[in-house]
Amino acid sequence: MHHGHCKPLAALVAAAALLIAQAPSASANVKIGVLTDMAGVTADATGKGSVEAARMAVEEVGGQVLGQPVEVLSADHQHRPDIGSSIARKWFDVDQVNVIVDVPNSAVALAVQGVAKEKKKLVLFSSPGTTALTQEQCSPYGIQWTYTTYALSRGTATAVVKEGNKRWYILASDYAFGKQLAADTSAVVQANGGQVLGTTYHPLNASDFSSFLLQAQTSKAQIVGIANAGGDTISAIKQAAEFGIGQNGQKLAAMLLLLTDVHSLGLAAAQSTFLTVPTYWDQNEGTRAFSSKFTARVGHPPTFLQAGVYSSVRHYLKAVAAAGTADTDAVLAKMKSLPIDDPFSLNARIRDDGLVVRDMMLAQVKTPAQSKASWDYYNIVRTIPGDELAWPLSESKCPLVHQ
Repeated sequence: MHHGHCKPLAALVAAAALLIAQAPSASANVKIGVLTDMAGVTADATGKGSVEAARMAVEEVGGQVLGQPVEVLSADHQHRPDIGSSIARKWFDVDQVNVIVDVPNSAVALAVQGVAKEKKKLVLFSSPGTTALTQEQCSPYGIQWTYTTYALSRGTATAVVKEGNKRWYILASDYAFGKQLAADTSAVVQANGGQVLGTTYHPLNASDFSSFLLQAQTSKAQIVGIANAGGDTISAIKQAAEFGIGQNGQKLAAMLLLLTDVHSLGLAAAQSTFLTVPTYWDQNEGTRAFSSKFTARVGHPPTFLQAGVYSSVRHYLKAVAAAGTADTDAVLAKMKSLPIDDPFSLNARIRDDGLVVRDMMLAQVKTPAQSKASWDYYNIVRTIPGDELAWPLSESKCPLVHQ
């Protein structure tokens, strides 16, 4: 008697277990979490624009993948690593988010990379520049999609020295990010036969740069290198313009300058500044088509950070479709084997350390007279090959490379 009941019960339990196992994959729609800065120093360059960029990539594939709708979530990390990592944890554990994208702020990015590594989930970093993401703290599940501080300083300094500007003076912010930029820049200037006549460090959120700028002027340097970020970059360039730097022989080279920073400055102050950009809205027919749609929604063309969000989400969705599953390892393998072919990406490929090596462009900010329309801000001087902008894998500090 007892024995007779056993089989159906076991069969029911097995069937129920099977249903539970199948349920998530059968109904699992792909979820993309845009973790960004909605109100802080990089909000204009990321924020709502990053969310729209992700949505546009989803719309391009018809709003669905593997027969299921794709959902875009967003949250503001407020530039706090604790907030960023707790959002990431909730997204992965509770909301079944498959991939996190954007993540401006290097400290937040490193915290989120730690959570994602533990959960074996993907993060596609468009906005943080720290090389630690793909060097010492690299992860099999993290991809540094758009740029690094190393690439930008190397691109600008190499190109500017090759234009014949051998004598430099560097103005840098007095914390890890600025010191790294200044060190990278100095090394490149010297490697190309130039010299750094002096380096001055300023406190974060400095209001008065006049003493630094006077030193730069009297140094007789041909180039004043600006190695800081956000509000400090804007203040330094504004005051340099008031000092006449940029108009009378001395030129500025900015190590990190975004399209929205140039807009805040205005061309009169920012004109002739050299910079390196991985993408520019006006680089080809494809980027112009995307940018006119984006501008209709956001009010301005995408910064390279926002373009990177679009590009990373687009490639991710292509990989999911090709893999036939949203399983992290399968998708990652497809992301590495499929060509990255969006109009913004120039010869881009994902390396073993998680770095996307890509060609970039040396740009120079137009004069007010050269600019023909709103947001027509850059002359593209030349393309810089990606291999010149990434450290060789043989010198990598990423444990994954040497396994």
